[in-house]
Amino acid sequence: MANNLEKATFAGGCFWCMVEPFDTRPGVNSVISGYTGGHVENPTYEEVCSDTTGHVEAVQITFDPEIMPYEKLVESFWQQIDPTDSGGQFHDRGESYQTAIFYHTEEQRQIAEKSKQVLENSGKFSKPIATKILPAKPFYEAEERHQDYYKKQSFHYRLYKKGSGREDFIKNTWKIDKADLKKKLTPLQYHVTQEKGTEHPFQNEYWDNEEEGIYVDIVSGKPLFSSKDKYDAGCGWPSFTKPIDAYEIVEELDTSHGMIRTEIRSKTADSHLGHVFNDGPKDQGGLRYCMNSAAMRFVPKHKMEEEGYGNLLRLFD
Repeated sequence: MANNLEKATFAGGCFWCMVEPFDTRPGVNSVISGYTGGHVENPTYEEVCSDTTGHVEAVQITFDPEIMPYEKLVESFWQQIDPTDSGGQFHDRGESYQTAIFYHTEEQRQIAEKSKQVLENSGKFSKPIATKILPAKPFYEAEERHQDYYKKQSFHYRLYKKGSGREDFIKNTWKIDKADLKKKLTPLQYHVTQEKGTEHPFQNEYWDNEEEGIYVDIVSGKPLFSSKDKYDAGCGWPSFTKPIDAYEIVEELDTSHGMIRTEIRSKTADSHLGHVFNDGPKDQGGLRYCMNSAAMRFVPKHKMEEEGYGNLLRLFD
């Protein structure tokens, strides 16, 4: 393993559902499904499911901390699980489906403990956080049929994630209070993000902005796009060839106004951002992410460090 790469190990219930959230993230080299925490060497799936091995289903992530800090991985981990459930996850019950963060270094332990305490004090959950933070133990790779399950069996995977209750739990737990947003956003920002509004072309804040920096979700603050990928599409709205982290955006079918389009929404805030079209620069992938300025906030390059986006300065190297 290259010197700059590290490992992170998370148990979040069924490992089928724990690969996709990390697999395509910037700085993530690989995500492997497997078993860890127990006393049996090289266990099989059937043995682990029998709850006689002490193992839990887990994923082991190899990542570059300079691109994807461990703190961000832990944050994403919490958002995939019910951390108050000590008996499993959703309809998967038993020891092998319990949640845990397995730390590989003292620094990882401290980050995980701090993150858990913040979650405990957030008031988001009425019950105590049950997820354990434990030292990493030998990790045994699961059978090939369980690797990248969300890709190999995508239809069944979607049914399973929805049917198990995980998908709805995540959406309902991390949704933003719209009443609170009305106090924080301008009328235009609220109309665009919460009511699928569209601002006027050539009459919005960022359509012709050429300064270096990043564009973040006006609601959640999550990084969305970089000025390095911004270009003048001639449409009057800020346009980009790609997002900073595809995990932070969601594509949905939009049939409004008698058209068939692909809507872009922010994953964390579930806000309307704009649309994506396939008429972008061919040499850069061919996509045009046409966004509303009112759905974003621009953070200049020289302010990124002080505003907590220092890890993204690499985009401008």
